[in-house]
Amino acid sequence: MEHVLKIDNISYSYHTITGETPAVKNISLKIEKGEFISIVGPSGCGKSTLLSLISGLIHPDSGTIEINGSNNIGYMFQKDNLFEWRTVYGNARLGLDIQHKATPKNLEYVNSLLTAYGLDNFKNSHPSQLSGGMRQRAALIRTLALEPDLLLLDEPFSALDYQTRLEVCDDIGTILKKEEKTAILVTHDLSEAISMGDRVVVLSRRPCTICDIIPINLSIENRTPLSSRNAPEFKDYFNIIWKELTDNA
Repeated sequence: MEHVLKIDNISYSYHTITGETPAVKNISLKIEKGEFISIVGPSGCGKSTLLSLISGLIHPDSGTIEINGSNNIGYMFQKDNLFEWRTVYGNARLGLDIQHKATPKNLEYVNSLLTAYGLDNFKNSHPSQLSGGMRQRAALIRTLALEPDLLLLDEPFSALDYQTRLEVCDDIGTILKKEEKTAILVTHDLSEAISMGDRVVVLSRRPCTICDIIPINLSIENRTPLSSRNAPEFKDYFNIIWKELTDNA
């Protein structure tokens, strides 16, 4: 299989006047094209730091990170960060405008995404007129418009209420599978990690190392994040990952 991402023995510490704080230690990981990886770990262990290293926002003190393809990375944060003075369409094309890539072909792709994922009738609406779930879909379309090789999701559902979170998680997971995107999700929600992930990476406390990588194999057809929660194996995976976390917290 083709690897989109290869992480080889990376470490990173935050440096201040008073000293250094190790955050990531000796992490190695390979991610295949089209794979969805969930990352879980104790609060403050360095999950978001790991995403920042992968995205290139910061650089490892040692080790290497290789991304195949055009090195085009999409990033979804906890907040949708939509601009109120722009319409839904204006927000969806924002990245293309910034990168001077708003060609007719790329804008046609934006329109096709808005139509495919239920926002076509809201193109001229503003973010305040949308539900939380619709805002997250608009944020995802803005990211997909740049056709990233790798999509990083930093707890993008955490600000939503529980019911909306389930719905949006199902929406976005289904969209990413349909678009055949390679994605990494950081989350504190074990059910979310299992329901969305092809594999779940369990991190230790800070400085984070990889405790285990658990392949998720569920005996259901046409798997979606929501239907995954009904699989008979789901609770077993939950218990395994929960034990890993508590043993290493």
